[in-house]
Amino acid sequence: MLRRARSLVSYWEDERLLVENYATAGRVSADPLALEILHFFSGWRSVDALLAHLRDYEPTSLRRVVAALEHHTLLERSHQPADTRAVAMEQWGPWNPAAGFFHLSTKNVRFSPNHAALDRYFVHKAARTPLPPAVKRYPGRGPSTPLPAASNGVFADVLLARRTHRRFARRRLALADLGTLLGLTWGVQDWLDVPGIGRSPLKTSPSGGARHPIEVYVLARRVETLRSGLYHYASDRHRLELIRKGATGRQIGRYLPAQPWFRGAAAVMLMTAVFARTQWKYQTPRAYRVVLAEAGHLSQTFCLTATWLGLAPFCTMALADSKIEADLGIDGISESVLYAAGVGVRPAGGYSPL
Repeated sequence: MLRRARSLVSYWEDERLLVENYATAGRVSADPLALEILHFFSGWRSVDALLAHLRDYEPTSLRRVVAALEHHTLLERSHQPADTRAVAMEQWGPWNPAAGFFHLSTKNVRFSPNHAALDRYFVHKAARTPLPPAVKRYPGRGPSTPLPAASNGVFADVLLARRTHRRFARRRLALADLGTLLGLTWGVQDWLDVPGIGRSPLKTSPSGGARHPIEVYVLARRVETLRSGLYHYASDRHRLELIRKGATGRQIGRYLPAQPWFRGAAAVMLMTAVFARTQWKYQTPRAYRVVLAEAGHLSQTFCLTATWLGLAPFCTMALADSKIEADLGIDGISESVLYAAGVGVRPAGGYSPL
């Protein structure tokens, strides 16, 4: 018995109509016959039933198309184990297909390591197509009102000092500083009791419905008194739970491809999302935007805290998604890596972007 996979989308690419299983990345160029077969297998049905339904086609041709659709995971067979990726994606429910397709089609992007060639490309592009304006103006819309200068003080100094660092001293990061970074960024500060529902954690950054889907893992490479390794941060207990021993600059390079300047960082924070927390409350795929925004909130909190501590922070979304997820032991669907932030000790001479 065969059935059409539940996570299919179709779209045009130039002259070809493509049908894709976004849970498994299986994709084919579909002709009318393939579409009719997929439509026929909306529920569990046999190949013999298909042959009886499409009597005008040669049985050999029909079986060949069915085999191709099954090979590319667009059809699934009842007596075979379900693909774990497809099962996990079904849990997204009302978020699909919009959020599920976007989530999986934007993973594992190839990043070019040839930075000199990229620089030449963008110089050439800027000569042909200038950069869009960096600010917006409303000419002819009436007088503008000058504002008082922004207030100064300690917080303003921290904001103005925040930079993305690419160079780090070889000194170890103090464990106390790592604890401060984790506690003030991802740590549970208090709990909110919601009658009839349960407890929700409260943190320093906002979260839609106080669902806080973001988890953080620490690749600790050079931290005082802490064994190098990959850890999970238990946000409610303010503790690090060891996943595996060992962390190297080469490993950072594998996780953050085409960004060799981050290999000298003392620690990298890998942010994942446990989507079920947000999906429980918000049934619309728009909530996927909320999860992404929350990762951004946390990254900024982290970078500002590191700046306040006199450290050298950075953040990046250039990730080797599947490599990271394999090391974390997560499936990339029910829990998936979204963002990375890192830190090191500032080198002599202070900030340098290169």
